[in-house]
Amino acid sequence: MSLNYKEIDKILSEIDLTGAHLQKIKQPNFHSLYLEFYKPGGRIFLFICLAPGKTRIHTTSSSQSTEIKLQRFSQFMRSRVKGAKVLNIKQEGSNRIVKIEMLRAGEPLTLWVRLWSGAANIIACDAENNILDAFYRRPAKGEVSGGAFSLPEERASNKVFTIRELPGSGSFNEKIADLYFSVEYNEELSVLKNKVLKKLKIDETRAESTLKNLEKKTGKYKEYDLYKQTGDLIMSNIHLIKKGATWVVVNNYYADNAETKIELNPTLSPEKNAEKYYNSYRKAKSGIEKVQEDLLNQKLVLKNIRSDIEKYNEETNIETLKNFISSIPKQTKTEIKEKPPGLNYRSGPFSLLVGRSSKENDILLRKYVRGNDIWLHTRDYPGGYVFIKTIKGKSVPLENLLDAGNLALFYSKGKSSGRGELYYTQVKYLRRAKDGPQGLVLPTHEKNLSIILDEKRLSRMMEG
Repeated sequence: MSLNYKEIDKILSEIDLTGAHLQKIKQPNFHSLYLEFYKPGGRIFLFICLAPGKTRIHTTSSSQSTEIKLQRFSQFMRSRVKGAKVLNIKQEGSNRIVKIEMLRAGEPLTLWVRLWSGAANIIACDAENNILDAFYRRPAKGEVSGGAFSLPEERASNKVFTIRELPGSGSFNEKIADLYFSVEYNEELSVLKNKVLKKLKIDETRAESTLKNLEKKTGKYKEYDLYKQTGDLIMSNIHLIKKGATWVVVNNYYADNAETKIELNPTLSPEKNAEKYYNSYRKAKSGIEKVQEDLLNQKLVLKNIRSDIEKYNEETNIETLKNFISSIPKQTKTEIKEKPPGLNYRSGPFSLLVGRSSKENDILLRKYVRGNDIWLHTRDYPGGYVFIKTIKGKSVPLENLLDAGNLALFYSKGKSSGRGELYYTQVKYLRRAKDGPQGLVLPTHEKNLSIILDEKRLSRMMEG
């Protein structure tokens, strides 16, 4: 798709650079150079691309907006060529090498633009064709500062070259620019889209795996009532249990008095055996409530991921894809291995961590929050801790505080009442209770916050 020599002649015939001054040099990427000229009557924007298969020179209709960090050759151009006046621009024979003759501060210099797909380059030379610098330095070919540039001999060719008929209106420069920029845009779009979809597919696989594990846990806890029933049957038939027995057969009044065989621990008393089953009941009941919360959240996560896959699969805007990629937080190996316990929500730019048990609260306090982060907890009901991860130099607005407050009430025993009083303070003002239960803290400098559960607010955070 690179230009042939007739197309280069056609392009140059439409460009009137004689007498123009080079005012700006930009490098939009690692294989292109953008030159902005001015002459009475207006500006001329010249674009040179050295990428294989897309090697070309043409004008563009507007200034280039994107630019990478200033590279070596661009720095040379700004210091040694910027401000130069163009004397002439032409192609040397039919060898696809464009010569741009310039004059700067009374000193002549030449830019040789070689438009060979496999060996393209821009070489700046002085009046004696000594190389001042090159876009690509190639020592093996002598294309380095201090080398000498010479034109290659033209080779005879039997191939017939023609100027392509391109769709659209306007000059040949405009048609060439539209063609190549469209191809490059679609290529970049495809690369970015694949990158985004790959990330989302990985997230989807992980979310599906987590969901399956949670469903297995749900099945495990499903018949937790059986533990309580077994404890009741032991207590009801305690007179039948002999010391050291490993089994007892009873009439199960929960199942039409059918005979039921109950396993016992021979080292425990009948009462302790019953208590063991009651403990299993309480643990399973608490576990299934937590698992059901996780299950609901994980289904929402998976739904949102699949929605994103569908959305970005149809996306045609490069900036939208770039914004998605830039929004992916960079994680260290330690952060990837150690995912915070509990639940994680977003409220604007802030991350909200929710601990739902004393163990989760304690781990979050020890490992995942810092002194300036904000802690919230219900005043009159037992419940989990909610932490707002603060951002340096940014205060937490009331809207984000209300989001965190709703989560604190939602994950407490006060959820059913629909309203409650909270207190909040910075983590640095929390003191662990001496000899107290795991995760218990005593706050100071606390402030009060009244919360009425807002279903729309909760739905927004859970769906987000």
